[in-house]
Amino acid sequence: MRRLFSISMHMFFGVPADSIFSKNTHESLDVAEIVRIEPAGLGHRVCVDTMSMLKRGQGMLVGNSSAFTFLVHAETEHNEYVASRPFRVNAGAVHAYVRLPGDRTTYLSEVTAGTEMLVVDSEGNTAVAVVGRVKVEVRPMLLIEAKAGGKTGTIFLQNAETIRLTAPDGTPVSVVTLKPGDKVLCRLDEAGRHFGMRI
Repeated sequence: MRRLFSISMHMFFGVPADSIFSKNTHESLDVAEIVRIEPAGLGHRVCVDTMSMLKRGQGMLVGNSSAFTFLVHAETEHNEYVASRPFRVNAGAVHAYVRLPGDRTTYLSEVTAGTEMLVVDSEGNTAVAVVGRVKVEVRPMLLIEAKAGGKTGTIFLQNAETIRLTAPDGTPVSVVTLKPGDKVLCRLDEAGRHFGMRI
């Protein structure tokens, strides 16, 4: 039994960290231009803590509509206020859609421990990370609106320096410095959804 445990642990720890992700499909990303940012009062926001360490350029696709989602960056960056939390995506308001593996979506309010989440980087490469816990708390929120491909999309995110969208080059962009004319990554989808499935 001890030998079997030793072999299993060696197999897990003897591989690159990236390989604990389950590889998925590639996502086609677009560049959106920010057109509006304004305070939106208090709301329940969702922090998704995964069991994986995410890297710079990675995050989750979230939005008020499944047809226009924003690449919300993981908390990989250090700042003077708080240490990085590379396992975490502060993903947005409870009502927002988040993209899942298998061309599905769900509401952030329905994400629970054990849910498989789609992780996307700035080049559209994807991976799957499992949720360890979800934190829902009341926080001041921002309404962010952007345009891409003739469409307009919106998202509500917590009004805090640690919350970031993703620039086209993969750089995390804090929502508190965001301004009209800035460019961020998004995903456009033509199909409608019913219970998270494409119709």
